[in-house]
Amino acid sequence: MILNHLWGLYAHPRDEWQTIEKRHESLMYSLMHILVVALIPTICGYYATAHIGWTIGVGEPIKISKGSAQLMAIAMYCALVIGVFTLAYLIQWMAKTFDSKPSFVQSLELAAYTATPMLMVGISALFPVLWFVALAGLAATAYSVYLLYSGVPIMMNIPEEKGFAYSSSVVTCGLVLLVAMMAVSAVMWTMGFGPEYVP
Repeated sequence: MILNHLWGLYAHPRDEWQTIEKRHESLMYSLMHILVVALIPTICGYYATAHIGWTIGVGEPIKISKGSAQLMAIAMYCALVIGVFTLAYLIQWMAKTFDSKPSFVQSLELAAYTATPMLMVGISALFPVLWFVALAGLAATAYSVYLLYSGVPIMMNIPEEKGFAYSSSVVTCGLVLLVAMMAVSAVMWTMGFGPEYVP
């Protein structure tokens, strides 16, 4: 069943990582997990920007047109899925440095399940107040980093001391990936692909 590891990752993450490591799923299973979970921030973000409006401070909520919101939601969905796959590739590529030889499916499982809290927190967009979404995002990021540090030694079959350095490298790559996605978004906006605001 898709998403069947979710509860375990929140309730008892180390045990759940052991379960995932013992019972590797197929590439299609990991792909379906990403495709389903990435819908949460996409749909919630679309609804918040087109129908509720974002509250950034004092004043009226800021909304964008439904057409702009749809285009941004599609772009966001594609970026999230591509981002997880890129992170999985980087995890596999860096593994050689730490004497590990994971398959791409193992790397994708690690990337997908580690990113899950950050994707699921997208539901906070249904209360589109900037400080609230920022705090929720910070909490989700912290838990994703914890999942990564606890999952790397188990999924990559390496000692914990090497796992710490490996995890730190993955976090760094993840941050670089995030900054790159933000830079691409900024460039797209300056090229005329920005949103159309509505009163």
